[in-house]
Amino acid sequence: MSDNNMIEVEGKIIAVLPGTMFKAQLTNGHIVLAHISGKLRKNFIKIAAGDNVRMEMSPYDLEKARITYRMKDDAPTVQIQRPRRRY
Repeated sequence: MSDNNMIEVEGKIIAVLPGTMFKAQLTNGHIVLAHISGKLRKNFIKIAAGDNVRMEMSPYDLEKARITYRMKDDAPTVQIQRPRRRY
């Protein structure tokens, strides 16, 4: 199957399953079983519950998807600066 037949969707990870499988909820509320693609696996990109992801789905099986991109968080993490010690 060629890549131009793939449906690209966005969703949110709701559960982490064994074997790099995930339950993801699409923006329309549909829940699919997703696994990570080769580039994410190769570069050790960590995916946790609550992450927003971009996925590809085959038009023949709308129950499964391949995670191709993990979206960056909108709110950056705040780091607390500790006062420097003076000796």
